[in-house]
Amino acid sequence: MRSAVLGIASAIAMIWQLLPAKWREMFVTGLFILESRGNAKRGLKQLFAIEERLDWVISERAMAYEGGIHPKHRLIQYHQFFVSNIAPGSKVLDIGCGNGAVARSIASQVDGSVVVGVDRNLPRLAEARAKNTFQNLSFAEGDAHRDLPGGHWNVIVLSNILEHIEDRVGLLKDIVRQAKPDKFLIRVPHFERDWKMPLRKEVGANYFSDEEHFIEPTLSELEGEIHAAGLSVLRSQTIWGEIWMVCGGRT
Repeated sequence: MRSAVLGIASAIAMIWQLLPAKWREMFVTGLFILESRGNAKRGLKQLFAIEERLDWVISERAMAYEGGIHPKHRLIQYHQFFVSNIAPGSKVLDIGCGNGAVARSIASQVDGSVVVGVDRNLPRLAEARAKNTFQNLSFAEGDAHRDLPGGHWNVIVLSNILEHIEDRVGLLKDIVRQAKPDKFLIRVPHFERDWKMPLRKEVGANYFSDEEHFIEPTLSELEGEIHAAGLSVLRSQTIWGEIWMVCGGRT
């Protein structure tokens, strides 16, 4: 369906783009204005829905520009947050590893590290395994609540994972019980990234960046859940609309 829509759009665009760019911009802006008239709350809610569609189109074009990979990986350099907080020789468990991009960066840049990526999405695991060229990196199917690889792990990586979990405190406690980690490295989207987020919530518009998210926390909300799980916050920063946090694995 998505590819069909994009194919039709590409065909129509050939005709649309014959018009001068300024005319096209004025026409589209006029449509936005018309859509927003009347009740201000209802108009804002509709404009926020349009903004989400526009963000989707921008991401699609950005990936085309980058050759199929989202340029955010290159531009915000969040992989370096994980790499710079892992000591040489560490055993690292990347939970919810997806296609293994972060795990590969760690395995290639942290000397003497042993890295295992865990995910329960089999197609994503197959993609991660197909791209793996490192002897110190492997991937395993698993559920973080009950069947993580055994033993003591120095570092747990949770990159854009907690926001997908309803019982986040329970998950953190389950990870501590199984992996006995020294450190957690956590990355989540930040609710306070933009003034429009609380306004979206106020007018009843979607304020999550992904429909599968249960939360996009404030810094204080995330700190509260970390403490509720029996962990300690060692360092945190808010950058690129995200929270990057280093937590002590055991208190």
